[in-house]
Amino acid sequence: MPQSVKKVGLVLGAGSARGLAHIGVLQVLNENNIPVDLIVGCSMGAMVGGIYSCGTDLKMLDKMVEHMDTSVFFDLQVPRMGLVADKKISTLLRLLTKNKTFNDINIPLSIVATDLLTGRRIIIEDGVVAEAIRASISIPGIFSPIIKDEMILVDGAVVDRLPIEVARDKGAKIIIAADVSFASGKKVKIKNTLDVIMTSLDIMQRQQFDLIKDQAEVLIQPEVGDFSSRDFEKSRELVDLGRSATEKKIDEILGNING
Repeated sequence: MPQSVKKVGLVLGAGSARGLAHIGVLQVLNENNIPVDLIVGCSMGAMVGGIYSCGTDLKMLDKMVEHMDTSVFFDLQVPRMGLVADKKISTLLRLLTKNKTFNDINIPLSIVATDLLTGRRIIIEDGVVAEAIRASISIPGIFSPIIKDEMILVDGAVVDRLPIEVARDKGAKIIIAADVSFASGKKVKIKNTLDVIMTSLDIMQRQQFDLIKDQAEVLIQPEVGDFSSRDFEKSRELVDLGRSATEKKIDEILGNING
């Protein structure tokens, strides 16, 4: 994407399986030649944004996710600090990011995680991209946390599931934020431990979202409320919903960039 006169930041929020809609968001931005000068991602937003920043083709990613064995996300283990081990998901992330470091990528990328020891938001911008993504998607109690530099890192959604403020701090004048958690019509479904944890995070972050959502020049909210956090096998529908929501916002995006 060409660099714009007004620095454009794309913020991709948390949402577990619903975050697959971010693939559709990026596809439509690409197809309409919308410039993206930096990406800030949290949790699944970090995964999709990080993979894209490393040069992975979006159509290939779309097809791969559609036909992927979703058990890669749930490599169950005997509980210690998490129910899911990291071997399968870490291998997949290294493959999709081509094992690149932050120094190797063309689009500046910031990945948000949470340090359990201090409760602080941690912004990762160096090292291996796959390792940063792995930290950001570490849902507490589900994925084993990542230990790094005397920090215990878990899902960025614990403190900041839609990190608009980070993009602004990085110099973005126009922020396009994609939220897959708080669109109207969301239905709460509690069937397992993942649902309990993800719904709890949603509740804790609702107030913060209400305070920051208007700070983005453009807010994209795909209608993914009927999908649960574990619906990875429904990627086709989720990507398409991301596409349709973004298509409706193109005129608004261009108005902000050209205004």
